[in-house]
Order: sequence, then C-alpha cells, then structure tokens
Amino acid sequence: MAIQDKVLRSFSGKNALVTGGTGLIGRQVVSLLADAGARVKIVSLDHVTVDSRADHVIGDLTNFDLCKEVTKGMDFVFHLAGIKGSAQVSQTHLAAHFVPTLMFNVNVLEASRLNKVEKVVYTSSIGAYANGEVFKEGEPGDFHDAPMDFAGWAKRMAELQIHAYKVQYGMKNMAIVRPSNVYGPGDNFDPENAMVVPSLIHRIYHREDPLVVWGDGSAIRDIAYSRDVAEGVVLALHHGTGGRYVNLGGGKGYTIRELVETLHSFLGFNYRFDASKPSGFPRRVMDVSLAKELIGYNPTTSLLDGLKETWNWYINNRDEFLKKKNYFKNPS
Repeated sequence: MAIQDKVLRSFSGKNALVTGGTGLIGRQVVSLLADAGARVKIVSLDHVTVDSRADHVIGDLTNFDLCKEVTKGMDFVFHLAGIKGSAQVSQTHLAAHFVPTLMFNVNVLEASRLNKVEKVVYTSSIGAYANGEVFKEGEPGDFHDAPMDFAGWAKRMAELQIHAYKVQYGMKNMAIVRPSNVYGPGDNFDPENAMVVPSLIHRIYHREDPLVVWGDGSAIRDIAYSRDVAEGVVLALHHGTGGRYVNLGGGKGYTIRELVETLHSFLGFNYRFDASKPSGFPRRVMDVSLAKELIGYNPTTSLLDGLKETWNWYINNRDEFLKKKNYFKNPS
C-alpha cells in the first residue's frame, strides 16, 4: 500500500507528536511522517533511537504535566503508546497492564483537547471487542458489549473519552483505530511475554528442535504487518473517522499452520504441533471494509514478505527489547 502524495504533502512542515514512537507501529508512523517533511517528536520510555530525524523525549505519559507540555504547539497527535504482552502475562499482571494504559490515554487525550490540537488519532485494540469470530465495527456510540479481556477495558475507556468529547463539545477531530494482531520490525521479542510471531521467531533463532507449537494449527488469526497498519493510522488522522473506530487488520485470516509453514519456507527448521495443548479461539479475523471505504486503507504486504522483513530486523536487533520499558518486570 502507498499513501497518496496529496495526503503526504499535508504533513509537510507540520508539528507531529507520536507517543510510543519507538514501538512496533509507532516507529513506522515516525518514518512516514519524517519522509513527508513533518517535524516529528517522539515520547516514550524506551532508550532506543528509531529515526535520527525525530526529536526523542524520554518521558512518562502517566505524568499529566508532561502530556500538557509535549502536546503544546502540536498540529497532530498520534497516540500509539501502549503496553504489549502475551495473553498470559496480561492476565496475571492486571494492574501493570491496566493502570498505566488508562493513565496514558486520559492524559494524552485531555492534554490534546486543552491545547487545541488540530487532529488526533488514538490507537485502540482488537481487545476492545467482545469475543467473536469476525470483528466488525458497531454503530458510533455503541459500547454495550464487554471487551474480550480485562486490558481491553483500558482501551475501551479512551474510546468512551473521545465519545464524551464528541457529545459534550461537538469534537470530531479525534479518530480511533482498532488494529488486529500486529507484527513487524521493533516487535516485543522478550521470550517471557512475546506474542505469537515474535515468540516463534525467537525460538527458531535459538534453534528449538523441534519447534513445538501448541494446538493442531487450525486456529485462524488476523495478523497485520506493522507498515500497513501505520499507513492506516496516518490515513485515519488525515481523513478522520468522525469519532468512531475503524478496524486495521491484515485483510484476511491465516491459520497458525500457515504461519509456521511460511516461516519454514525460508528458514528451514523442524517443527511439530501438539494437539494436546489448547489452540485458543478457533477463529478471530477483522472486517476491514469500513476502513477501506472511509480512509482508503488497503493492506498489501504478503505474509511471506512481512515475515522476512521481521526476521531480518530481528537478527540485527535481537537485544533491543532490553532497552525498552517492560511493565511486567518488577512493577512498582
């Protein structure tokens, strides 16, 4: 997918803040904005340089004063800061996941409102949906179903905050996106809490033989490449979503077996599926038709190309996760 030149030109010379700009999607957004000629500022707690063209502020977004300071004078705010971890660690470390996420969101969105930022995009999550097989956007203001997991409540609360701004102040300048399971360069490769793609890559690199994959491989997941999702985030801010959320998925589902076999096609390793272990939900995919219609979203990166890019990045940056803030280790 390529963003139209007229869209990219609209960012030239503008001040853009990217919270979580060192993260999986954030670093791709930073690159897109810098290429377009924007003046980019990153705020995160990661001691990682992702783009020399951006000004990197090491700062904690749970501090409201900091949020007011960094959003001042900004034309655009891309709020991507979040906490990424496996399903298991997210269920056992509820507070470490939930509380900072809630605070980031309230602070950044309220600071953006107070400082009259022209346009804001907030990155929610597939976890804000109730359990299901195919996820399709509901009507604006429809928040009746409980999220599929506890962490999803923190993401959902920020969506409610944006809805409240729309109702009380008539604000429609805050867009919302719900990405699916995103992978790519800069992912969380910490073996203790990585998600499926980085976990598999880490284990393959460290020569687990055979690679044992839980379940029978039939579970279907919507996995999206980070660059495609980043382009969707930029398009959402540019076009707006009217305060409602739109899905940013990969456009189709892949079985876990397809994922493993695609990795095997260019890496070569022994593997087996352990059907005695749980596979998780049989199917979870996103309907991206609204995003295509509303903001021109069109993910085009093939699974093979995305996995190759991710592998090549990983072998050169295996220890980057050690320089990144980990909310699941020794939470205060």
